[in-house]
Amino acid sequence: MKKSLLVAALITGFVGAAQAETSVTLYGRVDGGIGYQQFKGTNPTTGESFKGSNTGMANGIMGGNRWGLKGAEDLGEGLQAVFVLENGFNLSDGTQSDGMFGRQATVGLKSSSWGQLDFGRQTTVASKYLSGVASPFGADWGQASVGSAFSAINSVRYNNMIMYQTPKFSGFQLGLNYSFTGNAGSQGFKTSGGDEPNDKAWGAAVRYANGPLAVGLSYDEYKTSEVRVDGIGGDRDTAIKSWNLAGSYDFDVVEVHAAIGQTRNGWFKHVSAIDYRDIGGTDDMTGRQSWGAINDAKVNSYTLGLSAPVGANGKILASWVMADPKDGFGADRQDKQHFYSLGYTYKLSKRTNVYALGSYGTGVHFYDDLKATQFAVGLRHQF
Repeated sequence: MKKSLLVAALITGFVGAAQAETSVTLYGRVDGGIGYQQFKGTNPTTGESFKGSNTGMANGIMGGNRWGLKGAEDLGEGLQAVFVLENGFNLSDGTQSDGMFGRQATVGLKSSSWGQLDFGRQTTVASKYLSGVASPFGADWGQASVGSAFSAINSVRYNNMIMYQTPKFSGFQLGLNYSFTGNAGSQGFKTSGGDEPNDKAWGAAVRYANGPLAVGLSYDEYKTSEVRVDGIGGDRDTAIKSWNLAGSYDFDVVEVHAAIGQTRNGWFKHVSAIDYRDIGGTDDMTGRQSWGAINDAKVNSYTLGLSAPVGANGKILASWVMADPKDGFGADRQDKQHFYSLGYTYKLSKRTNVYALGSYGTGVHFYDDLKATQFAVGLRHQF
């Protein structure tokens, strides 16, 4: 009897030790509500005026719907093996949005002494370090997103990426990322006497956070190959380049956000979250200008924003973002793109909140006579 109790105690101890050394967490976000969009302007191809609107279910406005698994195993001496597998989905019909684990699929090593090294599909360090500092809306909230003017920090994801992040030293942290194939689906190989059909991307970012102050600086480059790769649009053998500087300061009663940036030779991601083809626009007016390389194109970007608490559980958010094209987009696409946005969120609990959004844009996609309006109310639950 004593031996049985001893064995049971030992087994219980080993199981407890194993659970302490290894952890796997299921997490996610479910976000849905009701939304309204209106867009109107002049079709640049036909010269005809058009106006369209849509009222229906809003899907992932405050943040994209997702579920994922993340885990860590203690390897000893402060070293851990870590992984993240994250799936994005559409709440309206239950389908996947970016493949099984299209939001993130990484494995790596993490140490409190030397930092973290990850391999796989993931967002760039610029997106991680700057989007939430540049704007109170970050990379979410529909057309209020900071990505309406800052394409390189708008949740940009690359396949086949290696990322290294240093530990935090006195509030500072540095991150580097390199992708062997950028947005292509799989690694291509150079053939004898042929070209290497791989777009490549790399970036670096540094951030500083100390009390109420946060600052981030980033540089990104996406180099298109000399030959066309399926799914990669724009000019060949072109390097899209972008630098961005963002900062925020929390005065307790209000937190202020600001950022400036420049993008050259194209655009890293879509100009805004709206696609106009279904309401009288053309393919040239689509909002999904992903990974577009345009030789000699130039865009200067600016944003100002603030957020302020309202009572114990509420918060109000406001921002203005502008993308100012200087060259390369054509004679009919030289207008400054402005978005003015106002949002509100209220916590029902630690994991659940309700929200509302109103946003208005002019000069959308740099067209002089193109305007966009978006309203949404929704419910978000995190687990």
